[in-house]
Amino acid sequence: MAAPEKTVAGKQRRPSVFSDPTPALNSLFGEILDWMLAPLLLVWPISIAATHHIADSIANQAYDHVLAEHVARIAHEMKITSEGVHVVLPDAIPVASEDDDIDRQYFQAAVAGGEVISGTAEVPALRPGDEIAPGTILFRNGNLMGEPVRIAYQLVPSPGDARPLLIQAAETRKQRNALSSRIISGVLLPQFAIIPLAVVLVWLGLTRGLAPLTRLQSRIRARQPDDLSPIELRTVPEELRPIVMAFNDMMVRLQDNLDAQQRFISAAAHQLKTPLTGLKTQIELALQEKDCSQLPDYLKRISLGVDRASHLTYQLLQLARAEASHENPSQKKEGVDLGELAREATMHCAPRALARNIDIGFEEADLPMKIFGVPLLLREMIDNLVDNAIKYTPSGGTVTVRLRADGGWILEVEDTGIGIEPDDRERIFDRFYRVLGTQVDGSGLGLAIVREIAALHDASIDVLSNPQAPGTLIRVVFPIT
Repeated sequence: MAAPEKTVAGKQRRPSVFSDPTPALNSLFGEILDWMLAPLLLVWPISIAATHHIADSIANQAYDHVLAEHVARIAHEMKITSEGVHVVLPDAIPVASEDDDIDRQYFQAAVAGGEVISGTAEVPALRPGDEIAPGTILFRNGNLMGEPVRIAYQLVPSPGDARPLLIQAAETRKQRNALSSRIISGVLLPQFAIIPLAVVLVWLGLTRGLAPLTRLQSRIRARQPDDLSPIELRTVPEELRPIVMAFNDMMVRLQDNLDAQQRFISAAAHQLKTPLTGLKTQIELALQEKDCSQLPDYLKRISLGVDRASHLTYQLLQLARAEASHENPSQKKEGVDLGELAREATMHCAPRALARNIDIGFEEADLPMKIFGVPLLLREMIDNLVDNAIKYTPSGGTVTVRLRADGGWILEVEDTGIGIEPDDRERIFDRFYRVLGTQVDGSGLGLAIVREIAALHDASIDVLSNPQAPGTLIRVVFPIT
């Protein structure tokens, strides 16, 4: 026996009764088939019970009419005199064997709740709870001599204060049951052919109805791996269009992502090629140099080239790490003190600022600034902001790292550098983009990394002019959680 199918959550899932015995998980065909045929199987027993009840009612109605006529005739012909009650009962049908289909009839006239005047004494008397309506012929079921019978009865008033007379006609139920069985057979037997036919027709109809899914699957499977063009909606059924449109939208986003990756790889290769070419040139010149006094100068240039290549490689890795964190950031985030990270980054960059005669300061917030984030990436973001401010601030300038709360946790890095033109403020976050005419070495990746890390933490970035002096103010606003 096959093991029971399990869902993703680990719970057992009932396989479809009508679908393949080993269906795929969450089979659309099986689910629809189950929901279409399960009500049919549920209604069928109810239909059988209702048919049985109706057949019994029809059979009783026909034979009850005959019993009621017997009781009415007995009551009509009954004579009550001072000498007593004279009752003429119909001739009883001869007693038949148990295997015979002929019903036996029994008649009785008696004082209600008292002695039997005439007829079969074994006909059961009225019981508490039986319906009583003098002058009206009523019916009830009972047992006579161990056999179920149908009884018609009527209470006939007696003169004076005497108790009423009870006239009863009882009949066995063989013919009633036979008629009921014929009615049930006539109604239900065709259903035994109709229901399997309905199952087959539903199966065929559902298979035909889901054929567009199969054709759509074939079209997708036939595509080349690099074919990310949208699926034509003209031939797609209306019910599938929202899914195909969402799929097309995903393909467009995937194509944009692949194009961006291709541009990034091309630009990164070009950026890495420049320092490596310079290194190779300096090494070749050093190998050809015969004056040993020139070697330290070549080695210094080679060292600077290695530093630039190393820094570029490091920033590429940081950018890749920031992008990868978008896939599952919740597993890597934790409670972080933004003020503590900013203080550490400022202290780390202070030697570089002092070496260039730049005054670097840190303004702490009045209260702890707790956020939910990735400490390593947040530290990298602040390092890039401060390092970028130091690079573009001339000697004698100032760089300020400021924290404050105003509708969110705000981190500001302010400098008195060369400033950024409004037309360049949106583009400085593009990869490998550098403002022309700055004469500052850089890879153009620092602010791109800042943007990726800020997006990961649902933070917004604004690039403004320094309100106090020439320069730039970059503001990062984190939501308060």
